[in-house]
Amino acid sequence: MFGTRKTELPSAADALPGRPDPLETAATHYVNGNPLKGPYPDGAAFALFGLGCFWGAERLFWKLPGVWVTAAGYAGGFTPNPTYEEVCSGRTGHTEAVFVVYDPALTSYEALLKAFWEGHDPTQGMRQGNDVGSQYRSAAYYFDAAQKAVIEASRKNFEKSLKKAGYGAVTSEIAPAPEFYFAEDYHQQYLAKNPQGYCGLGGTGVTCGVTA
Repeated sequence: MFGTRKTELPSAADALPGRPDPLETAATHYVNGNPLKGPYPDGAAFALFGLGCFWGAERLFWKLPGVWVTAAGYAGGFTPNPTYEEVCSGRTGHTEAVFVVYDPALTSYEALLKAFWEGHDPTQGMRQGNDVGSQYRSAAYYFDAAQKAVIEASRKNFEKSLKKAGYGAVTSEIAPAPEFYFAEDYHQQYLAKNPQGYCGLGGTGVTCGVTA
């Protein structure tokens, strides 16, 4: 029963109560030293993705050209300021997410989205490989109408390519960017601090045709 609960999203009424104050986290990015919570450069743009365990997912994005800072955290649920243990219980509704701040003069949202689609298997529902639970679900959250349009178009096209390769339908959640809660300090840039740490990230090998 516990396993079933972890793969079903709770209702707002059933979600854990959380807390009013943010969790303590790092002040700066472990890899590039930029402030995790800002201030961000003038003209910076934002992206928010969920693609399985955020340890490997965050590393995927901080390595991309034009990315100014990344952060691991929780998005898409009901519980305010949840802890990692609460999210993993399946009773907050959040997915493990990566917040990306990037310079649109140096890279594009399309380039980030291509990395998102190709970096995981978006057909698995409430899991990613051996990682099972609602906190591992795939999600692309948009900050404006332009991002929404690109996500929806790329999802449709990528799904066609996936089906040709023998995969099922894309199950990724596509929704307006919800509040992002920064995860605890030890989760931030985890694989830079622990190079031999666990990374469950794995793509399908199918190329996403979104123009980068």
